[in-house]
Amino acid sequence: IMVGNETTYDDGHGGRRNVTELLEGAKKANVVLETRQLAMKIFEDYTVSWYWIIIGLVIAMVASLIFIVLLRFLAGIMVWVMIVMVILVLGYGIFHCYMEYAKLKGEAGSDMSLTDLGFQTDLRVYLHLRQTWLAFLIILCVLELVIVLLLIFLRKRILIAIALIKEASRAIGHVMSSLLFPLCTFFLLCLCIAYWASTAVFLSTSNEAVYKVFNESACPFSGQTCKPETFNTSNVTKLCPDAQCLFAFYGGETAYHKYLIVLQFFNVFMFFWLANFVIALGQVTLAGAFASYYWAFKKPDDMPAFPLFSAFGRALRYHTGSLAFGSLVLAIVQVIRVTLEYLDHRLK
Repeated sequence: IMVGNETTYDDGHGGRRNVTELLEGAKKANVVLETRQLAMKIFEDYTVSWYWIIIGLVIAMVASLIFIVLLRFLAGIMVWVMIVMVILVLGYGIFHCYMEYAKLKGEAGSDMSLTDLGFQTDLRVYLHLRQTWLAFLIILCVLELVIVLLLIFLRKRILIAIALIKEASRAIGHVMSSLLFPLCTFFLLCLCIAYWASTAVFLSTSNEAVYKVFNESACPFSGQTCKPETFNTSNVTKLCPDAQCLFAFYGGETAYHKYLIVLQFFNVFMFFWLANFVIALGQVTLAGAFASYYWAFKKPDDMPAFPLFSAFGRALRYHTGSLAFGSLVLAIVQVIRVTLEYLDHRLK
């Protein structure tokens, strides 16, 4: 690799650098461009096939409802069938990975490592490497071993789990509205995210361009703020003819601008608090709805007419303070964790 028939080049600051450093920089820039290209491809795919995604989600929802109904009557059979099917599928995956690994032996370019290949937007390129199939083979073998060991040592727990699944599916049959309630939690979380994001955008774009007086000779106004529109008609140009009003930085010098980072920090904290509160409200509501089923002596005669709405009303009336306080504790811990992760990232 050479630039102008030389292995070094002038860096523009009076020094010489090796061409390999230029190559590393080009590789990093290429990763950024390819990542952007991949993101654009994903976005284009979503715009073209969004209705197929919705149809797939609806089919998945219907299949899940049928699955829950079947679990009520065939829990034991279905659980064991699923476990056996997972083991068989993993076994076939191990066999397929080994066959692909053996088939690529001796083919040109198949022995290249993943680090040498780098990031590629076309993921099919990785399937032509032996190292890829070897990695898949090892991962599937480990998963197969773990599942078999769990099956051997936790077979009694599986029987208990089957009994719990039967009872849970029976409870869901009496509280069918619980299947749609997570949509309410999701909607409230979307509101929290939208409020946080809009506030963060408004705060980050509320900065102002600050201009200051720059002068090569001695000037009493040097370093002071100025306005480009009125600078030429001010007294500064009369006392300091060579003074210029140039852009200094983007931000602002008022008390509001100085504490923008604090406001952003508070905005993040409030987002954590609201999000945790919404999640906790959903959990307590579902817990209350199923508690009314659990404590009903004659099911479903002793249950409320609308157990989910009754539980939601109880959560708002009697438990709002507890939910808010618990969410506050979680938010404080999460903010501390995010701060430490940020510091760790900056100090590396």
